[in-house]
Amino acid sequence: MGVHRGDRRGERGQACMTQPDRVLLIASLRQRYGNEAVLTDPVRLAAASHDVYASGVAPIAILVPKDAADLGVAIAEITAHGLAVVPRGGGLSYTAGYVRQAGEAVLVDLSRLDRILVIDPVNMTVTVEAGATWKAIHAALAEYDLRLPFFGTFSGAGATVGGGLSHGALFFGSARYGTVADIVLSMDVVLADGSTMRTGQAALQAPCHPVFRGLGPDLTGLFLHDGGAFGIKTKAHLRVIRRPAHTGYASFAFRRIVDAVDALCAIQREGLIEDGYIMDPGATDHLDVDAAAVARSVRAVSRNSGGVLGAAKSLLAMSRGGLDVIPQGHFSLHLVCAERTRSGLNEALANCARIAHSHDGRRVAPTIPMVARADPFPGLNGVLGPGGGRWAALNAKVALGEAHRVVAAFDQMIAAMTSEMKRHGVRVTRLASALSTPCFSFEGVFHWSDSWLPLHRSAADAAALARLDEPAPNPAARELVARLRAMTVDLFRAHGAASNQIGRTYPFMPVLRDEPADLLRAIKLAVDPHNLMNPGVLGFPCSSR
Repeated sequence: MGVHRGDRRGERGQACMTQPDRVLLIASLRQRYGNEAVLTDPVRLAAASHDVYASGVAPIAILVPKDAADLGVAIAEITAHGLAVVPRGGGLSYTAGYVRQAGEAVLVDLSRLDRILVIDPVNMTVTVEAGATWKAIHAALAEYDLRLPFFGTFSGAGATVGGGLSHGALFFGSARYGTVADIVLSMDVVLADGSTMRTGQAALQAPCHPVFRGLGPDLTGLFLHDGGAFGIKTKAHLRVIRRPAHTGYASFAFRRIVDAVDALCAIQREGLIEDGYIMDPGATDHLDVDAAAVARSVRAVSRNSGGVLGAAKSLLAMSRGGLDVIPQGHFSLHLVCAERTRSGLNEALANCARIAHSHDGRRVAPTIPMVARADPFPGLNGVLGPGGGRWAALNAKVALGEAHRVVAAFDQMIAAMTSEMKRHGVRVTRLASALSTPCFSFEGVFHWSDSWLPLHRSAADAAALARLDEPAPNPAARELVARLRAMTVDLFRAHGAASNQIGRTYPFMPVLRDEPADLLRAIKLAVDPHNLMNPGVLGFPCSSR
């Protein structure tokens, strides 16, 4: 059994195995790890060739290890045969993080490595396996009155820590605490040869509780946001905080996006918020928050408002109006403040209101941030848009002072495409948010009607799917969205914007200066000399060497 090179190559030079060798390898893996750990069902393999947006080639097998030790030994065996390995977290990428266009590979599914290993209130850390979801961690920490500073993404019911570490997870808590990169202290990472790299204080030979990440050069940072190009995360140590005693909400409507952006950036400069985001009227004019979501909000407000009086005030604000109080065609700014004292919360909310009003913001009922915080991880029905349509987002991270420039450039690009978009039923919404770096995050989200991919059917729950009719295939709109995405990526690159969840969508290696690009190539060669760890991600070569 071995790798057959010579003329036996797939597209782009990726080495291929003969069918007998492939069968023998899979049989060996199954004998060692069990049938449940090595999946070859054609339906499962085909489904694994898609994410929320992208489609590619199916893996030859899916490895589902039960622990990190099994994973290391299996990776060593697979790569010894010249096969690539591709890590997959919750599978909710929309930038082709694990979707390849050519070549044979084994997909690594870490869903069984989902344990929350240690919650340590004394040292204010939590240790988790990479397959743990943000939702599971949030629930476990709540029993100790603890929370992650940044505590998850919209898709946190399915999105995992490993995927977040590889692709730059952010949202809840990010305006104050940043991204997952700002809360991770150390990691265990399986390299292409099956060995395990420990980072941060855990890299020391002496046993310790890893709480100090800045131990010499930042090895933890090296393996963050790498898309799995350098290794597969199996364990992470994260810092935690006490759950804030008092949480408050505020929302404001603006006629113009420029005013909403000015208000958000000014509020962020003051450090007043945990969450802050601007929603496009195209997303809110027809948004329907159901009764169950509002009921969850009421319960959450009662828990988090800091006493009976705070709860009464918040519930009164909700009772006076729902989403319909956001005027049609207005951009809306939604804020979450969290403080240790009621007086501190009141001061933060008052300052937010003062700033918003100074930029022509009009206070509206804060139903949206209340609902979002009431149940941050309600499920994964959001993989489909309203009415069962498709969506695809692209993001740009720029300095607060450059926010207007990138928004205006995007709007100018869209204005030139309006007629064609209308002809094919493609529309765009905008989402902007604040990050503690500090920076301004802007997303353009394209929406269109099209047939579903396997992930849409598997992620959304059956009840939600039963209420929808799958749209007919729409290749013309799909092609237009692909062009719009390419134009948007080029625009963001021209403005020097950074992006998270780079995957295979955003350019990275090709747009770096020579010195950092050369250093990263040297690191890739050191940890993955045959380019078998998720080849092609981040712009590294697509084929094995």
